[in-house]
Amino acid sequence: MTDESAKPAGKFEALAVPPPALELGGYEVLRAAIAEGNLNVSLRRAFDEPETWGILLADVARHIGRIYALEAGMREEEVAEKVWAVFEAEMQRPTDIGKTNALS
Repeated sequence: MTDESAKPAGKFEALAVPPPALELGGYEVLRAAIAEGNLNVSLRRAFDEPETWGILLADVARHIGRIYALEAGMREEEVAEKVWAVFEAEMQRPTDIGKTNALS
């Protein structure tokens, strides 16, 4: 996994906490970062049922569509279709299954 906007080694650029979370409180459930072209993830088993992650992933895909619509002039639906197509393909034949460790 690569990105043309990769940051130089040793510098990490974190996203801001969403304003409603700062205002209302809450807890982080997912953090994803790209380092040297590789995906690194921290997550919390935040839901009683794993199916709830499907709702979270669908909501994230919609947010991705909105960002591309705002910043790249693409249609939200077009972006969602592209994300879904690659998601399905990656679930069927992973390019890299990675490692998972329980740290806390």
